[in-house]
Amino acid sequence: MNKWQKILMGLASFILFIGIWQLIIIIGDYEEALLPSPAAVGQGIVTLIEDGTLLIHIKISLMRFVIGYVSAVILAILLGLIFGRIKWLWALLNPIVQLIRPVAPIAWAPFIVLWFGIGDIPAIVIIFIAAFFPVLLSTVTAVNQIDSRYLKIAQNLEIKQPQLMYKIIFPAAFPSIAHSLHIALGTAWIFLVSGEMIGAQSGLGYLIIDSRNALDLDLVLAGILFIGIIGLLLDSAISLFERWIQKFWGKPIA
Repeated sequence: MNKWQKILMGLASFILFIGIWQLIIIIGDYEEALLPSPAAVGQGIVTLIEDGTLLIHIKISLMRFVIGYVSAVILAILLGLIFGRIKWLWALLNPIVQLIRPVAPIAWAPFIVLWFGIGDIPAIVIIFIAAFFPVLLSTVTAVNQIDSRYLKIAQNLEIKQPQLMYKIIFPAAFPSIAHSLHIALGTAWIFLVSGEMIGAQSGLGYLIIDSRNALDLDLVLAGILFIGIIGLLLDSAISLFERWIQKFWGKPIA
């Protein structure tokens, strides 16, 4: 499928989505107060754009997301490389990681708010937790699955640490790690909204909660739509990055 076909399919999907939305309203005979129409939500989006509110919320949400996600990825990769090489240390810590990992980041919200107060930090911490574990576990696994021939060649060439880590181990493991970055991005973006619903006074999650409290359901749906749109754009961006990694450090994706 070429670029123009993808664009046409995207437009067709959008039109289909709007059509289904309007059809649900007609069939269910919903009032605007219960389920705003696409036109009403469109008017709400125009209002948010005109008064500058939407841009402010998007900027703040993206700022929180970037800080939480990038810091989680960097720390998770560094620790994953270490744990992957020091097997006894990972054997000691793995049960603890597996105990904490299944707990939804939002479950820590009461403690996070008590420790860090309200504002940007709670949302950033929740994003960090959401992104950290998928990347950590994937990195450890990727390091353990490195072809032993690479390590034997490095040994024959007398390559020692830290050169071994960044010249051999990291490049060999990163194509596998790149896929976990994709998964972690989606998870972190989902929990960004949850984090902003707790103690934040800005951001897309706050926009939804504030609009709900004011019974402006058109703005609630507007916030939901932009969360989905930005999530789609972020997913597309990380997909391009993943393909680039696979092209230069791994096998090309068909």
